[in-house]
Amino acid sequence: MTFKVSRLDLWVHPDFDALTRAFAELSILPARGNDAATRAALRESHAYLVSAARDELPPAWFVSRELLRDCPDLLCVASSGAGYDTVDVPACTEAGVAVVNQAGMNADSVAEHTFALLLAVQRRIVLSHDKLRTRSGFSRESLMGHEIKGTRIGLVGIGQIGRRVVGIANGFGMEVCAYDPLLDERAIRERGAEPVSLETLLATSDVVSLHCPLNAQTRGMIGAREYAAMKPTAVFITTARGGIHDEDALEDALASGHLAGAGLDVWRQEPPPNDAPLLQRENVVASFHTGGVTYEARRNVARGAAGQFRTMLGGERPVRLVNPEVWPRFLERLAKY
Repeated sequence: MTFKVSRLDLWVHPDFDALTRAFAELSILPARGNDAATRAALRESHAYLVSAARDELPPAWFVSRELLRDCPDLLCVASSGAGYDTVDVPACTEAGVAVVNQAGMNADSVAEHTFALLLAVQRRIVLSHDKLRTRSGFSRESLMGHEIKGTRIGLVGIGQIGRRVVGIANGFGMEVCAYDPLLDERAIRERGAEPVSLETLLATSDVVSLHCPLNAQTRGMIGAREYAAMKPTAVFITTARGGIHDEDALEDALASGHLAGAGLDVWRQEPPPNDAPLLQRENVVASFHTGGVTYEARRNVARGAAGQFRTMLGGERPVRLVNPEVWPRFLERLAKY
């Protein structure tokens, strides 16, 4: 039979469409404006590529219990990124729906972005650019920043992205430590970092950088207590997910002068409002969750998603299965087709 794969008409690298049409019938559905047509097509779909951007995707098209009830033929779902905030994974498991993400497909881009933010903060690049555009009569010394060579960077999470951050940090001559409750000390050392507790990481790092997923364990992980535990003049960087760090507490830590600056790619609300207090600070460099938004990363994600759909619909286990416990049930359901 011919399997049916669906995606919404949000931006996707064209490789996804080309590769998917080689093994399935592809439907591109309106994200807005014709909900009835989109829901009708999803009801007949066997696979669904869902956006990982929770603030860009209309809630009706999140993979929720309601959507799963409406889509009895749905066999598998692929997130368009490493995150899967728009997928109710337990509900998928109960329904026998396999969920895959694209972990590692955008890791190089996100790791590079980590250092783009860090260097912009420490070398005051955005402030320099703004002054050159709007002012005159200031000295170069008024824009003096700091080197990152010889400083210590602490990584909260050392998975696909964190491992690449280690490599770049080594190139800059930085010392690297890491906290990751999913890995033992040996594994962290093998990835190039000194294993430490979160408390030690916060107290000893010149730069604290988040590279962990957003889940029940990490939501609100970095708040007022954690900022207070960081070294005075430390820099906070996150390219992870909004909701892991407390934005209001970060504003307080910066306002008090305890922290030297922050580089933020992710937000509680994306994009944040123009008048967000953190955006008004000269020592904050902000971006719109674009760490993984490069042509190269989006191409890798597209190829990864299409490849995993082909693998699963062919009865083979994919490499990035989020809910491995579903696999026997998934195969039972697949066999009916």
